[in-house]
Formats: sequence, structure tokens, C-alpha cells
Amino acid sequence: MIFLPSSRRHLLSAVTILALILIWRSSSRVPTSISSLVLHQPKAPPIGIHVPLSDLKHQILPLANTSASHLSPPSQYFYGWGRNAHSKTSNGTFEEALWSQPILNPQLEVLWQCPLRANRFTNHIRLPNIMQNISQVPPRPVKLETRVFWNPTIIALPYWSENQYLVVSRIVTDGNHQENVICEANICYTGASDNARLGEKPCTDEDHRYLGPSGGLRCATPSERLSVPPTPAERCEGKFGTYVDIPGFHDPRIFYSGKGEPLMMVNTQSRYACFGLWLIDLRSLNHHLPSLLSSSPKHLSLGPLKSYPTLTELTRNPPSTRSPIEKNWMLFYPESGETFIHYDISNPNYPLRGRTFAKVIGDGLTTTNLTDPLELPCIPDIPANEPDEVKRGGTWHQATNALRLVLCDRADKTCTRTPDNTVFFAIIHRKHPNFLHLPLRYERYFIVWGARPPYSMYGISQHPILLANETASGWRMDENWDDDPANAAVVAAHKGRDGANSTDPHGGKRYWAYFTYTVSIAWAWGREVEVAEMNVGYLDDEVVLAIGIDDKAQGMARVKARDLLQCMRACPGRERFGGKEQQV
Repeated sequence: MIFLPSSRRHLLSAVTILALILIWRSSSRVPTSISSLVLHQPKAPPIGIHVPLSDLKHQILPLANTSASHLSPPSQYFYGWGRNAHSKTSNGTFEEALWSQPILNPQLEVLWQCPLRANRFTNHIRLPNIMQNISQVPPRPVKLETRVFWNPTIIALPYWSENQYLVVSRIVTDGNHQENVICEANICYTGASDNARLGEKPCTDEDHRYLGPSGGLRCATPSERLSVPPTPAERCEGKFGTYVDIPGFHDPRIFYSGKGEPLMMVNTQSRYACFGLWLIDLRSLNHHLPSLLSSSPKHLSLGPLKSYPTLTELTRNPPSTRSPIEKNWMLFYPESGETFIHYDISNPNYPLRGRTFAKVIGDGLTTTNLTDPLELPCIPDIPANEPDEVKRGGTWHQATNALRLVLCDRADKTCTRTPDNTVFFAIIHRKHPNFLHLPLRYERYFIVWGARPPYSMYGISQHPILLANETASGWRMDENWDDDPANAAVVAAHKGRDGANSTDPHGGKRYWAYFTYTVSIAWAWGREVEVAEMNVGYLDDEVVLAIGIDDKAQGMARVKARDLLQCMRACPGRERFGGKEQQV
């Protein structure tokens, strides 16, 4: 016979009742006023991010349009920190902060300096840095390469890598399909060793055969086809009707995320419209990258976690703001670890949308537009003194990915990175059409915006930027090279040998790379930084520009960030309280 003391006689029944209570509590919906049976109750999720399906009007969310019923989170969840551009004083009035007017911010002073004179005919600023060729032919090729490559996009590999760069290029096809390839590549130098950057090797005779006398960037490994799964198109109507049947992706851009993930953004068929933009981690497509990014000699790491292990479509919310064809978006990554998509940069008057950007909240879903409603337009209207005699006008388009920049020199030991001296920059194009409304030229401008909320626009190039051996369509050759004193002397010596109506430069320089467009930008190879810092640079760091040439060739250039961001025009900043606008 089992005997239990009087104090323990009810133990079995108490345990049974407690188990029944726990089962009931776990299967029922508990009012928020009743505390949960946990020691540390987690914070309630932000309203609009995690909403039970039963609370939505539509009981079934359509798979092909997962963000149609998406609710944006409250504004307090938009940014990682909430410092406003205006602060309220003790007497109740608003005090305007310096960073609401970029021209007053001393941290930005380097952007307004103009060391080079603009061309009097074309209005371009010509940099002394040259454009060099890119070759997809690896060393000692086993067969003749007959494919034509274009639209290159480049990122630097970590400093401990055997090769310097990763290059993704499109292949010119018959138009019935799209094809892209990837390789690891190195830059060779010509002339004296003084011209070499750290780790560069001299160009061989074979290099000169494929790159020309100026050297350039050449694949060190065979080009491998990038295999990305096809995506369905939700709706391709009218003139876009044939797009639904074109397999493969196009216009890839590769870049590092704020955590050091090597990402590729591609344009392909959309689940929401006809064509959209998708992200995928390049480590899912290239077998060498995972081990390379996790083998730092100074920092033990497994490499950054994958946010996009599979193809993920990016969205724009609300759905009414989407276009049938979406393209040229760029992502930017503040110090806080958040991700933002910059959709549009143009003047609110043309096109209609104006500047828009949003925060990514997971799985490609985004908030609505987060642009400061008091921010005044920064993109200038077409000036009355437009130097193009044909008055073709032009439209503004985003072009490249964005990079984070600290506005001081890496070599300066007193330089300290702070949110106030850090900005983002990217390239935008001003697209000029010919009389058939086809692209005549893409002018290269730089834009700069803040790296802390509300991520306001700071400046835009006053003049389009040309490289040393680049010309602009729409002007004569002698006008293109008017800013080159050596060429002026040659022209003067040969001028009498040509007819009065000749457009020949009279013995001077001719057209070269006259139809170019910049696909991507990246920090150059050789900086001893870890993978997580590959998206961040300083004024004295070099930037690699990946350039398409005439839709049938590819080039690259290296320029210090300080030289690219010279002679900028300050944006007007925010509208003042009381309806007054601050003009600069």
C-alpha cells in the first residue's frame, strides 16, 4: 500500500490541473491585458508587418502578387534612429539644422570645389584618367573567342584573393534570348613600374593583343555562364507583349551589401507586372566565392549570412505606383544595417514620380515612399542655355549602384568616420535622343545624398564627366577636344589643309568611345579591409567604373572618389517652415 503525507496528497491532481491549464492557454487567443506565462514577454510586432491572415479582408493572398495586401509599418519603424532635420526649442519654435541646407554643411565643402574648367562647347569636365578595355579571353585560350561582350559590371575581390576583380558581362545575342557570363579578372599595367598599382603585373604581348596598347582588365579564369532560373511574367501587354517569351535575364549589376554580401540585381520577368528587378547572392551561382569570402587571413569568419540565397523580387509599394517595366533601381546601406531601395531621382515635374525611396522590410517587400515631404527638388530643369545646338533636351535616369563614402582621406590619421561625414553617391545619366528618338548619348553625372535619416539629397554634378579618351556625340571632334591644349596646337598646324566646311579635327584627335554608359561602380582592389567594409570607401580611394561602349564593347576606368565628386551643385535642401523655400 502506497502512503502519501497529508501535504503531498493532492500533488498528482495539482499537476494534472496545471497541465490542462497550459494546454488551454496555448490553444486559445489570450487578451493582451493578460500577461503570458513567460519570464520575459517579447515586444509586440510592429502593426502592419506581421498581420494574421484572419485579420485581412482577403482570406487567400495570391501567390503571384504577395505584396498586394501588404500594409506599411508605422513611421517609427522606418529608420534605425530618428534624428530629425528640425528640432524644437524650449520656447516652442523650430530651429533649422545645418544639414537641412547642404551648402551650409562644412562636412560637404569638398564637393563644391571646381579644380577643372568645363569645355566651352560641350559643357563637360574632362578627367585625366583614361578608359581601358576589358577582355573576356583568358590566358592561353584553347579556342578562338567569337562572342561579343558588353554591359560589364565589376566588383573587387578581397585583398587576399589570388585575382583582383569579378566581372559579369552580357553577350550580344540575336535578341531571342539573354545570356550573361562571369569571370575573375586582373588589371595589367603598361610602361614603367611607376604606373602600377599594388599587386599589378606588367602587360604581356598576349595582353596587348586582346586589350590594346593601354592595357586594361582581362579575365584570368574562363567565362562561365550564369544560370539563373526563369521567372514568370504576370502581365506583358501592348508593345511589351513579346517580352514574356524572351528567356534569360538582362542588365545585371553586381555590388556588395552593407554586410559584405556579393549581390547581383537582374532585370527579368516580374510576378507583379511585365519586367521587374530581382536579387540573388552570387555565392549561390559561383562555387569559388563562398570559400574566398570566408578565408580572411586576419579575421576568422564563415562569411556574411545570405539574405538572398535564391532569386527574390523587389517591390514598390503601394501597387498603384508600379510600372509595367521596372529598371535601374539602386540599393543603399546605412551604418544601421538597414537596406533601402532608391527608385527614382527625377524632377517631380518630369517624370511625374519625382524622387522616391523605401526601406526593405524582408523578402523583397518594402515600405511606401520615405522621401522627406519637405525636400525640395534637386535635379535641374533643362537650362535655357543648353549647349547642344539641336536642343534635344534629355531625361534623367538612375544608372549605377550606390557606394558609401567617408568625406576624408583614408591616409589621414585624424579621419574618424561618423554619420555626419558619411554620404552615399551614385551615377545618373542624362539621356539625349537623336531625331529618331533613339539614344544619342548618355551624359554621366554624380549625385550625393545623406547617410542618415532622412537621407536628403546633397548635390549633383554641375557638369557631365568625361574620361580622358572619351568623346560626346552631338558635337564636332574639334569641339570635343577644345579642352586639350596639345590637341589645339595640332589643329592649328593642320587647319589650312582641309576644306572650309570640313568637320575633321584638322589632324587632331578623333572620336573614340563616343556612345558610352556607366553600368556600375565599385571600390578598387587592394584596400586591406574585411568583407563587411567592401561597400565603404574614402576620398583618396579609387573607384572602378564599368562602362558599356556602343552596345558592342566594354571598358573600365579607375578614378579617385575626390576627383569624381568635384564641382557639384548644392541641392536646395528642405522647405522652411512658414512656406518659404531656401534657395542656394
